[in-house]
Amino acid sequence: MSKITVKVCMGTTCFVMGGSNLQELIEIIPRRYGDKVDVEGSSCLEMCSVQWNYSKAPYVKVDDDIIEEATVEKVLSVIEEKLGAEK
Repeated sequence: MSKITVKVCMGTTCFVMGGSNLQELIEIIPRRYGDKVDVEGSSCLEMCSVQWNYSKAPYVKVDDDIIEEATVEKVLSVIEEKLGAEK
């Protein structure tokens, strides 16, 4: 089983649009999943700049999947799905 990588965008737009709440993922994920999941903050995932008019910040990247309008619950759900699929 390969590690899941989670990147939490901490760029200004994401932070203002609710990303400040996502900082708790940096504490929750290691406690819940141990060494199965790596989590880190990112200064910017550059997703807002792709189509600013349709921005769905905040963003989190789980492996190659982008979670738009991310919440702690959405991110944990995606991780659970990925871990379940690898069993």
